[in-house]
Amino acid sequence: MTGIDAARGLALIGLISLQILPEYVDATQESTWSHLFSSGDAVALFVLLAGVGLALSSGGRFPHEGRWLAADRAGVAVRAGLIAVVGLGIGATLPADVPADNLLIYYAVLLLLAIPFLHLSATALFVCAAVSWIVGPLLMQGLMDVLPAYSPSNATFANGVGEPAGTIAPLLLTGTYPAMEYLTYLLVGLGLGRVHLRDTGIQGGLLTVGAGLVIFAQTTSAFVSYASGGDDRSLITGGMGENELAEVLLRGPDSWPTDTAWWLSITTAHTNPLWEIATSLGVGLLVLGSFLLVSQQFGAWLLPLSAMGAMILTLYTAHLVALSFQAPYDQPHLWYVIHVVVAALLAVAWQRALGQGPLERVLSTSVETTRRTVLHRPHRPHWIHRM
Repeated sequence: MTGIDAARGLALIGLISLQILPEYVDATQESTWSHLFSSGDAVALFVLLAGVGLALSSGGRFPHEGRWLAADRAGVAVRAGLIAVVGLGIGATLPADVPADNLLIYYAVLLLLAIPFLHLSATALFVCAAVSWIVGPLLMQGLMDVLPAYSPSNATFANGVGEPAGTIAPLLLTGTYPAMEYLTYLLVGLGLGRVHLRDTGIQGGLLTVGAGLVIFAQTTSAFVSYASGGDDRSLITGGMGENELAEVLLRGPDSWPTDTAWWLSITTAHTNPLWEIATSLGVGLLVLGSFLLVSQQFGAWLLPLSAMGAMILTLYTAHLVALSFQAPYDQPHLWYVIHVVVAALLAVAWQRALGQGPLERVLSTSVETTRRTVLHRPHRPHWIHRM
């Protein structure tokens, strides 16, 4: 768990950088290093590791069945509900001008989508992930014109009650972290949790597969976009000039074009087409494999990261709350350093003194109570169910 928690801690650092550090340099309009190296990949890593955690808590290499499986599913539903409540509550506190997208709401939806897959084997999960990888982007592009327009404001309780369709559509398909597209990462993580992750051969395999995915995705995207005329087709069908196209390929379109499937070949972060998903998945596998290998010999050196990863929900929630008090940002790099350093110090101190983080403790207690209730529920004869 040290390696998994450390990878989760790195994902938290990436999430913080996404919401504090600028995407481009004002003077040159070029992308910043933080945007190039963490945009998109941090969220993908977080979701991938969430899938690993779900698998480990539902039987690991031997998926639970029967009443144990029912207990797991009920526990995941409760976890999703509590995280949604926290996320919606935070959404109400964030001012409209805060450049932060609340990941918690999307995460809650992903947990609900994972419930039907908890009983599957690693092989079946990887097959489902491959199907999701293809279907998710196609659904996003195919339904973009008929779904309610995406609003960049964070979802709140009022939005969910007053505009349910306008809230659900972004969460599933058109938002910043749409669940239907990020489901691929979650399913791969579930599959990884069903294999023997302690085996160094598998850990090395994660590095090989991850590197291969990144190279294959980037090469294929370049081939489709350039050698096969994808850029020319985008220019013709998208009605944009070369400079505008270059901007879109760097930062992503404001509204996803639906006029041609060639747009699915780009690898711009947060756009979630086919090869961007594959690239971020490869990066996630590289990070996970690296930390699993390193943790066997140098686990103690990973304490700041692993402590942060062990209480990522508490720290990410505190980070979002802190954002509501400091917008706009005059010194983003200073705030970024403050957020990361405080998170690391707080995580180490809290873990040594009290163990689980406060929100993690509430979640685990609620989930375990739900699971015990399901497991100890009196069994009724079949003839009663038929009445």
